[in-house]
Amino acid sequence: MAARRKLIVVSNRGPVSFTRDEDGNRVARRGGGGLVTALRSLVAHHDVTWIASAMTDEDRTVAEEAGGDAIEEVARDGSLYRLRLVSHDPAAYDWYYNVVANPTLWFLQHYLWALAYAPDIDRGLHHAWDGGYVPVNQAFADAVLIELDAQPDASVFFHDYHLYLAPRFVRDARPDASLGHFVHIPWPEPNLWRVLPEQIRRAIHDGLLANDVVGFHANRWRRSFQRSSRDLLEAECDFDSSICSWRGGRTFVAARPISVDPSEFEELAESEPVLRLEAELELRRPEFLILRVDRTDPSKNVVRGFRAFEFYLDAHPEMHGRVGMLALLDPSRQDIPEYAEYLGAIQRAARMVNDRFQRNGWVPVDLRIEDNFPLSVAAYKQYDVLLVNAIYDGLNLIAKEGPLVNERDGVLILSENAGAHEELGPWALSVNPFDLEEQAQAIHAAIDMDRGERRARLEAIREYVRAHDVGAWLETQLEDLDRWSAKAAR
Repeated sequence: MAARRKLIVVSNRGPVSFTRDEDGNRVARRGGGGLVTALRSLVAHHDVTWIASAMTDEDRTVAEEAGGDAIEEVARDGSLYRLRLVSHDPAAYDWYYNVVANPTLWFLQHYLWALAYAPDIDRGLHHAWDGGYVPVNQAFADAVLIELDAQPDASVFFHDYHLYLAPRFVRDARPDASLGHFVHIPWPEPNLWRVLPEQIRRAIHDGLLANDVVGFHANRWRRSFQRSSRDLLEAECDFDSSICSWRGGRTFVAARPISVDPSEFEELAESEPVLRLEAELELRRPEFLILRVDRTDPSKNVVRGFRAFEFYLDAHPEMHGRVGMLALLDPSRQDIPEYAEYLGAIQRAARMVNDRFQRNGWVPVDLRIEDNFPLSVAAYKQYDVLLVNAIYDGLNLIAKEGPLVNERDGVLILSENAGAHEELGPWALSVNPFDLEEQAQAIHAAIDMDRGERRARLEAIREYVRAHDVGAWLETQLEDLDRWSAKAAR
């Protein structure tokens, strides 16, 4: 572990959010998202100030009571850190999050648009950019600058697609600041960025190139970013050294795939809630269990996964009654119309499979829409086949989590467009996420695979994930920043 240092972590969603309980007492609810979990060890080993949006009414009250300053908080392991909550104008935040960040940037970066029909770049998007995304990013940058005034030797870590502009605002005010940005989602090739107005696409690339280091989960995303920076900004990008030069600065572009904490998952797998839920699953599981664990996000390709399972059942009537798919889906962003519509499509697709094939008490697709992480871990232990067929994914941690605790020599079917495929592809069954027939054949191959080969593939994934855990991922971020920051270059 690197020497203790001062770090400023910046993300839209923070590690804790505040509400009131039934008695009116303030309650701090710990964040359980992937980013918060991944960054937890930073809090344990470094002096961290975390800057995040005030998401709830109580968050905004806390921020107001603090006078805009940071408050002291305690992590799950007892480590102290500082939390600065940034309050935004509600309308500006809505435009920033529900117009620009998710329906626009997320859809573009996951290749989700059918360009003959969407998007329509209208006055509303321009207004949401100017009146939402830009001022919210400026508010984050202002909070960072306040912290840098008090901690000029701190390094700043921005995270994800919500904050593409903030690094440029900070760099212009603090040319010597040590800035890194990790993008957790795919980076598409240059021509797709031309869907966006020139002003917007240039500002996004310019903002990211204000950092000393920009990180992605896979080399394909790293290379795409370099190409788009060269083509859209005319930045000088050396693909051999992975350095882009722009506006007098240098940015190192890294591929650093995130991971998980194996010991935490192994401990969780033996916890009482997981064991209880696992026992319930065992009582009702079919002979062969196909599992998918996802959010109800269009990028996760759930509907095609159900259709591929339908193709498999159609081709293998001898498996009727012996195989079932358990789909554990966390409802995602239901206030955005595209997500609400996709949830409906998921439910219809599952119903079509069940209506066609169910008989004598056998229901092929067990669809559960809820946020229940212990149930997901219990199911990880029980699957025979883990289906990860995302259209595109920055990484996909499920592909790493499931094999860690699986007890049935389960086989991973993995989309070639998931960032994790770059690491785990040799031991998974690779599929084109658009090819339903190939996915159906992969299901058959996984179920029919020799037990020895199944075990060898699973053990290889486990060994890899244990050797490349989240602690190693975090260390590479610090090492990159130490090597490439503006301060180090002086």
